[in-house]
Amino acid sequence: MTIEKNDVLPVTEEEWRVRLNPEEFRVLRQAGTEAPWTGEYVDTKTEGVYHCRACGAELFSSDTKFDSHCGWPSFDDALPGTVIEIEDRTLGMRRTEIRCANCQSHLGHVFHGEGYTAKNTRHCVNSISVRLQPKA
Repeated sequence: MTIEKNDVLPVTEEEWRVRLNPEEFRVLRQAGTEAPWTGEYVDTKTEGVYHCRACGAELFSSDTKFDSHCGWPSFDDALPGTVIEIEDRTLGMRRTEIRCANCQSHLGHVFHGEGYTAKNTRHCVNSISVRLQPKA
């Protein structure tokens, strides 16, 4: 299903279940994680913009994507105002969850201070949370 940014967003989790397939729902709405190295965008080098798979909002530009060898797509920056950070203390550790600012869907986690890029930031994103719109 292609989601247009101007579509009316679901209000309830049941409405989200209708809109998303079971795996998308598990990751995007229940903060799940896809298995490492299985996502369609792990090794993608295609130029374009990554959109939220749940609502269609633009999130990341391909020019911020880098190879972190972690098993998930990594970006050193999000488009301004598109991603929110939330403290995550699940699994017995302290991390920072990232969500789409438009629909509050789970994208992954952000890590600082690892030294992968000059920005020293890694947005570790589930491929199933985004959809790439290739550059025309």
